[in-house]
Amino acid sequence: MYAALWRLMPGPVWLRIVLMVVFFAVILALLVVLVFPWLNTFVNVNDVTVGQ
Repeated sequence: MYAALWRLMPGPVWLRIVLMVVFFAVILALLVVLVFPWLNTFVNVNDVTVGQ
């Protein structure tokens, strides 16, 4: 999959590296801001069964 992304990106190698870093930073930011808080509504972190 990464090889396919690499081949699809335009420009020289240095530009591809910068674009990949920006791409993954945006994906990570979307996960942290949108997806993980949404998933947190389904997971009860206070419901611990260890020690009972």
